[in-house]
Amino acid sequence: MSRGVVTSVNHDGLIIARPRRAAPRFPVKGIILMIIAFFAFKGFLLAQLGDATYGQRIATLQQGTGVEQAGAWAMQVDPLTQWIAGQIGTYLN
Repeated sequence: MSRGVVTSVNHDGLIIARPRRAAPRFPVKGIILMIIAFFAFKGFLLAQLGDATYGQRIATLQQGTGVEQAGAWAMQVDPLTQWIAGQIGTYLN
């Protein structure tokens, strides 16, 4: 019970103290949601800009500093991004 206790009142008025459950140390759900949001963002950009403009902007990033080159690597078109862009494109047109 060193992490603390959670108290609750039973149906007959008895107060019950239980040890607090340990919270997960690594936010797996948050990281998965961030990855999904990142791919959705890439797909939206690809659907909005089109293949040619998106490719030109990635090429511009590849000529930049190390941080811009890392961004270009992360933003490159992959099959999942193309699929998401196709799904978004059907709703935009």
